[in-house]
Amino acid sequence: MKTHLAAMHLSGAVLLLTFLVPPAWALDAYGAAPAHDPSADVPPFMIFLTIALSCVGYHVAVQIPAGLLGTRLGRNRGAGTAYACVLAVTVALTSALTWAVLRTDDPALLLSVWADFMARGSLAMAAYVWLSRRLTT
Repeated sequence: MKTHLAAMHLSGAVLLLTFLVPPAWALDAYGAAPAHDPSADVPPFMIFLTIALSCVGYHVAVQIPAGLLGTRLGRNRGAGTAYACVLAVTVALTSALTWAVLRTDDPALLLSVWADFMARGSLAMAAYVWLSRRLTT
């Protein structure tokens, strides 16, 4: 259990570091909300708060369950198989979460947000699998 706890913390830190490159939707929203305009719909600090909450929500709703279930499914196999299992669970959970949060019929928006979180999540899950394999062997 300590192995998975350490791997969860590492994957969360990697996910947080990936947000140093802001998502496209945040850049679009930031450009639409100038700081000097009090009539703007979304103040700029809310965009940063949304990014932080998105990171935490994704970590809790997708990364932790995907890491636990994926490494359990890929146990006693190679690292590539374990990572493939983790990614398969990540794809399913990210798809469900993206659709549930956005609730839109615009496939381009769904795909762009899904792809952004999958790119960030796949890097973080690679760190999860690496550390969990490293600590168990």
